[in-house]
Amino acid sequence: MSTNEERKISFSPPDITEEEIQEVAAAMRSGWITTGPRTKELEQQVSAFCDNKNAVCLNSATAALEMTLRVLGIGPGDEVITSAYTYTASASVVSHVGAKLVLVDTAENSLEMDYDALEAAITERTKAVIPVDLAGVPCDYDRLFAIVEGQKDKFFPRNKIQRAIGRVAVLADGAHAFGAVYKGKKIGSVADFTSFSFHAVKNFTTAEGGAALWNSIDGIADEDIYKEYQLLSLHGQNKDALAKTRLGAWEYDIKGTYFKCNMTDILAAVGLIQMKRYPGMLARRREIIGRYDAGLQNLPVEVLAHYTDEHISSGHLYLVRLTGKAAEYRNRFIEKMAERGVATNVHYKPLPMHTAYKAMGFDIKDYPHAYAMYENEITLPLHTKLSDEDIGYILEVFKYVYRDMECQ
Repeated sequence: MSTNEERKISFSPPDITEEEIQEVAAAMRSGWITTGPRTKELEQQVSAFCDNKNAVCLNSATAALEMTLRVLGIGPGDEVITSAYTYTASASVVSHVGAKLVLVDTAENSLEMDYDALEAAITERTKAVIPVDLAGVPCDYDRLFAIVEGQKDKFFPRNKIQRAIGRVAVLADGAHAFGAVYKGKKIGSVADFTSFSFHAVKNFTTAEGGAALWNSIDGIADEDIYKEYQLLSLHGQNKDALAKTRLGAWEYDIKGTYFKCNMTDILAAVGLIQMKRYPGMLARRREIIGRYDAGLQNLPVEVLAHYTDEHISSGHLYLVRLTGKAAEYRNRFIEKMAERGVATNVHYKPLPMHTAYKAMGFDIKDYPHAYAMYENEITLPLHTKLSDEDIGYILEVFKYVYRDMECQ
């Protein structure tokens, strides 16, 4: 293979058109650049897209997940369980609220939590489990709900919402999964609460941003939950800027010393145009995944199944396992791809391998399946700026590098 000095394929650039730029300009000219009418409209469109009626837009998925923990009253003395195989945001929020983080290994040859281990990890202190829809592929929510329903006798609620739910809450980390479907239901309407990311590298972007969605809870008014998110994300202030502009409506109260993590109308402007384009963007991702699947089928590699009878992925990441290889081989593979202009990545380095989680007492030796998934994983570029020619080139480089390394 001849080296292509000029070709540079980025890993995950944002897909922004002139239409998003014009909508941002319109927002800036409107006089509303912080939380205002565009943010409220985006909330309605996001919830409708997910076949839900409840959504609040915030400045990140991390904020959405942390505020959800706070809405549920989870804090010191409580335990929250999530996967060892995820990005730090799935777990750091547990520490933010003062609860105890419990990490569960993945099942063997799986990116999902070991559900048997999850079931065994639930105690009388467990208040929530955070499953991760990694790469945009939904978890086994039937199994998750069966587990938490089966452990109801251990559950001791601490506030009104917890009592109404009556069991450990399922808080989906759907950062990758906006647009995914589980057994005919949109992610965002499956778990009790779902957090989405609209970060620049995600399928759907507002540059920075995210959203929290929730299913209606018997005995709890949806409006009360929405107001709680608003309080938590706006310093505990009981009126947002839009409400305070009404004639004579200047006065407000501070209900608590809370946080500042609201979305702005400038960010929402990007999202409103992305919503118009998103069905086509999801379809293009599915096309790209199909090309990758076909191009790699004769190589001794394993790829994630994005589209099955049970789920439709959002197609966020294309993960490939270099079967039987070690981390050193994988790292050299990444370098050789980069030498030929193809940027790749790894998703993810398990949390127990990071300094912060080691300091909490986690040891990767206790998570052998997560390590096995990590050590030979490589993520190929998957985004809607890729042309068919780019996909062909990436596959050509991948096959060349594989043959070259096998000959060494």
